[in-house]
Amino acid sequence: MLYSMTGFGNSNGHFQNKKISVEMRCLNSKINDFRLKTPASYRQRELEVRKLLNDLVVRGKLDVTINIESSDDDDEFKLNTKLFKSFYNQIKTLGTEIDFSKVDMLNAILKFPNVIESHETLISEEEFAMTMSLLEEAVEKLNDFRSLEGTIITNDMVLRLKLILDALSKVEEHDIDRKKLLNDRLMNSLLANVSKEHIDKNRFEQEIILYLERLDITEEKIRLKQHCDYFLQELKSKEKSKSKKLNFISQEIGREINTLGAKAQNSSIQKLVVEMKDELEKIKEQLNNVL
Repeated sequence: MLYSMTGFGNSNGHFQNKKISVEMRCLNSKINDFRLKTPASYRQRELEVRKLLNDLVVRGKLDVTINIESSDDDDEFKLNTKLFKSFYNQIKTLGTEIDFSKVDMLNAILKFPNVIESHETLISEEEFAMTMSLLEEAVEKLNDFRSLEGTIITNDMVLRLKLILDALSKVEEHDIDRKKLLNDRLMNSLLANVSKEHIDKNRFEQEIILYLERLDITEEKIRLKQHCDYFLQELKSKEKSKSKKLNFISQEIGREINTLGAKAQNSSIQKLVVEMKDELEKIKEQLNNVL
């Protein structure tokens, strides 16, 4: 079973007067790259959150958002008026020496540390346990999403491999005629340059055999079939992350197709080789999107 690089998962729950929402999106990445957006009260527990994600999520660029909504009527933030007035008076005093007429004083002071106070407090162990449970649920949904997309990609690659194998079976059909054509071509070329009575038939047959052995594509056909079967076998394995192994196998498939095309010296087989290369490129493109 293959897993897609991309995915989405979310979960929601309630703890006392709070609604906790978790959302995560995953994109292609060669390594685990987690970006967390959490309330300030959760930042002290960020390492525990990252450890959970690292244990459960296999490779990907993951954006995780934890949002807390309180049903209390109190505002989440308030202005520290005492500190605001202190900053304002100090700046106003400096105004006798420095021209602040072009400065937006209000916005400048609001950006000073602790001018805006948050009501957020340290989270309880019970609330954090609830959040971790929601994270696990969101990861499970994310993995289900990735599995579904992976199944679609798997089916597409199986179809591509079937087309390669179909083309290979047609190569078998053309290979019989190819040998006869090569034999006739050599004989016609020889007769065009040497009179028939001067041809040593035994020597000619020996040379034909050697020549055809160099152009024989039996091994390439066998290995190509074996590599395709191995690829299909690995697609069915239970291992989650296997794109590297499949990439290696696809390289071997490509090597056999190229060698087969180089030896063929037959237009019909060359067309089939081009078709196989095209399907293999589509497989390689899909491998960039799976774990």
